Amino acid sequence: MLLIGENLNVINTVIGKAFKAKDPRPIAEEAIRQKEKGMDWIDINLGPARKGGPELMEFVVKTVQETIGDSIPLCLDTSNIEAMEAGLAAHKGKAIINSIMCRPERYEKMIPLAVKYKANMIALMWGPEGLPRDENERAALAVELIYAANEAGVPNEDIFVDGIVTPVNIQQPQAISLLAFQEMIAEIAPGAKSTCGLSNISNGVPDDLRPIINRTYMVMLEREGMYSAIADAYDDTLHAIARGKRPDIVEVIHKVMDEADIDMGSLSKELQGYVKTARVILGQTLFSDSWLEI
Repeated sequence: MLLIGENLNVINTVIGKAFKAKDPRPIAEEAIRQKEKGMDWIDINLGPARKGGPELMEFVVKTVQETIGDSIPLCLDTSNIEAMEAGLAAHKGKAIINSIMCRPERYEKMIPLAVKYKANMIALMWGPEGLPRDENERAALAVELIYAANEAGVPNEDIFVDGIVTPVNIQQPQAISLLAFQEMIAEIAPGAKSTCGLSNISNGVPDDLRPIINRTYMVMLEREGMYSAIADAYDDTLHAIARGKRPDIVEVIHKVMDEADIDMGSLSKELQGYVKTARVILGQTLFSDSWLEI
């Protein structure tokens, strides 16, 4: 599993202040830390960036690449189309556009940027009605958006499909739906990649419980073909799992997915936690903030 660091984000208090003041130091320091953590891409999330967005995106892209070079490509994240183009124009190498929604009024303006700057694009399964209800609606949106991208000249290999991760504590069936959709992508768009905002699965959960949910869901998604994830750059256990260094965790999660018999008494407390978490995500156990204690 390849990782896109999510932490260079306007919602981060320190980074948000640095964006506003155009202070390069905190931005450069964050980029260095993410490089040291081995991120495959670094996401630059400006949010709406309604005021001065183009200038800000250009500033941040240049700051990051002047600091760590262009060996780690950037994932540019803003809903401001002019800011997106400014970032793509400033970026050295192949950037990722994060993201292009399945709404004609958006993708008809955004897809040409992917073509013009030879960028990768994240195809976001957010349609005219908002969040798709199930995997079939996701598939229909994927067909529409990928077809439009192909017609404009974007090959499948440059497309990352994002089926949208939603919080498990309020949208438990959606977590299962995304797993089902993930299996469909190879047939819908051979050669296309995939990604997701992984941390969304644990939004609203107490902070100390979020990492185990994120890690467990990542393993589930990877089994169904997920190529990459936008994730916490500082969760070392998540990194270890993504890099294949924790096969014990992967194995017990797969057993839950296969509905295999599991002798909980033979497992460490850590592995028991992953079994319980997998069962919650799959709807085998009702969600509560005390699921690990049951």
